[in-house]
Amino acid sequence: MVPIPPEELPEDTSHPAEATSTQPAGATSTHPAEATSTHPAGAMSTQPAGATSTQPAGAMSVYPEVQTATQPDACTNELLYKVDDVPPWYMCIFLGLQHYLTMVGATITIPFILTPLMCIDDNDPVRGKIVSSIVFVSGLVTLLQATFGVRLPIVQGGTFSFLVPTIAILTTSFDTCDLLPLHNMTAVGREEVWQVRMREVQGAIAVSAIFQVLVGFTGVMGVLLTWITPLTVVPTVTLVGLSLFDVAAKKAALHWGISFMTMAMMIVFSQYLRNVAFPLPTYTKNSGFALSKLQIFKLFPVLLAMCFSWGFCAVLTAAGVFPEGNKARTDLTTDLLDGSPWFRIPYPCQWGVPTVTVSGVFGMLAGVLASMIESVGDYYACARISGAPPPPTHAINRGIGTEGLGCILAGLWGTGNGTTSYSENIGAIGVTKVGSRRVVQFGAVIMLLLGMLGKFGALFVTIPEPVIGGVFCVMFSMITAVGLSTLQYVDLNSSRNLFVLGFSIFFGLALPKWMESNPGVVQTGSLILDQILTVLLQTSMFVGGLLGLLLDNTIPGSEEERGLLKWNAHLLDPAMEEEKTSARSRCYDLPVGMDTIRRWSWCRYIPVSPTFVGFVRKRV
Repeated sequence: MVPIPPEELPEDTSHPAEATSTQPAGATSTHPAEATSTHPAGAMSTQPAGATSTQPAGAMSVYPEVQTATQPDACTNELLYKVDDVPPWYMCIFLGLQHYLTMVGATITIPFILTPLMCIDDNDPVRGKIVSSIVFVSGLVTLLQATFGVRLPIVQGGTFSFLVPTIAILTTSFDTCDLLPLHNMTAVGREEVWQVRMREVQGAIAVSAIFQVLVGFTGVMGVLLTWITPLTVVPTVTLVGLSLFDVAAKKAALHWGISFMTMAMMIVFSQYLRNVAFPLPTYTKNSGFALSKLQIFKLFPVLLAMCFSWGFCAVLTAAGVFPEGNKARTDLTTDLLDGSPWFRIPYPCQWGVPTVTVSGVFGMLAGVLASMIESVGDYYACARISGAPPPPTHAINRGIGTEGLGCILAGLWGTGNGTTSYSENIGAIGVTKVGSRRVVQFGAVIMLLLGMLGKFGALFVTIPEPVIGGVFCVMFSMITAVGLSTLQYVDLNSSRNLFVLGFSIFFGLALPKWMESNPGVVQTGSLILDQILTVLLQTSMFVGGLLGLLLDNTIPGSEEERGLLKWNAHLLDPAMEEEKTSARSRCYDLPVGMDTIRRWSWCRYIPVSPTFVGFVRKRV
């Protein structure tokens, strides 16, 4: 492995920083970075009538020379919007709301699991405040990640990776709630009981996340990517989807009728009716009122299916069809809705100053490690499904570092959890064929607003779990398929490759399942080490990805057989023409200051700089 000397790198100042257009409808756009006219052949334009573009003929947001080398047409030729495209603002609102509805079901599950362990009563309005806090912080971190971090349309939210060490902290450091005389305490006393537990969890998350910040921003994660191969990515990304089948199945099984209806509508909308366009009135200053055709089913299959199923459940609930307590009812969380304030801004240290213990911090490191491993797989999956080149080293470094900052913010705000990339929303991109970064940024703003508007945020909590389960079944299957699609790079006639692939996926499912069935089986004599190993070995992505990495990098095989010749085509090469080099990196450029960064040659040594090259394999 050798670093590329800076004098061998092409100087690139030909592309300005990515500009955000705020022009009114009908204005002429001159921004090449985020043009809105990049629909593939056959897709109907949703650009308002009268709008014009000065983008060069044939220009695309995902550049042809990169796409042919690394992104097969099968994955991107049906995208309505690729990563750099900017849909009209009114579509961004609905598409962003669709992303919010996709992530909120899993996000609010985490506080519901933790609050009983913190001795918070089911009817306590503070549950709504914690839900609002986690939604607010998720929006804040999503905005940072999509704008300055990895710059992919990837949503950030709470993660189950932190649940095991959090539960371990609560059960080992404090008395169980049933041993406390909560009913005999004053309101202030009961409040202090749960707040002291929350502050302990906050401190453990915030301090342990510093490790993730250092791993990302110092470039350690980028160095590890040297050994990331297609047969490492396939089991990692595939197991992101396969390992979640249990979550989707359990939610869907709460009422299979509603779940099947939701799945059927998503399939019909996204597949059978995807090319059906509806005429909608539009207005521009130049042309006035006009009719434009919008492929509403292709753009909003998740939103339409969820809203229809949600409304259907509300009608059956009002009619008394569902018995009391049935999970398909929409009135199960009315207490949360009633107890939530109309307006409240979550703020740092709202439950008090976080406390820090060594055992809590080291225990929480397990959640940090598992989250980082899962996120790297999510980056590759998101890039592929949104029509972007595979993420370069500097983008992954920034992404992991930004997630670390997000965990610190989550700890300071008191969400009781960390933050990570959401696989559910990557699946939503695969279903909707909308991979625009701007849509996720709009979704982040919606999360921020609904995190402050407690009543409106709690309203979406009334979506029945079987509806969420039906949506998950479709989306997780898309993630699994995206992971398997990376196999196109490798030789599937090779028995070596088949062994690495099959064993990594199978054992990546088998070992975590056994670990879940045998809690406490890891006994090293160190409670901290036990927690770390337990969390990692229960994470399918870690087990499968680690096996793929070790086996593919140690079992003899040619680079062509392993798919490295095609796979490494996305790495920056000093022998490339200047135009191709800049085109490759522009998708992941920072939104401001790129001209200055390209002029400063020392930025090439900064692991998070878009001009950072890192390490490439020696040519033979």
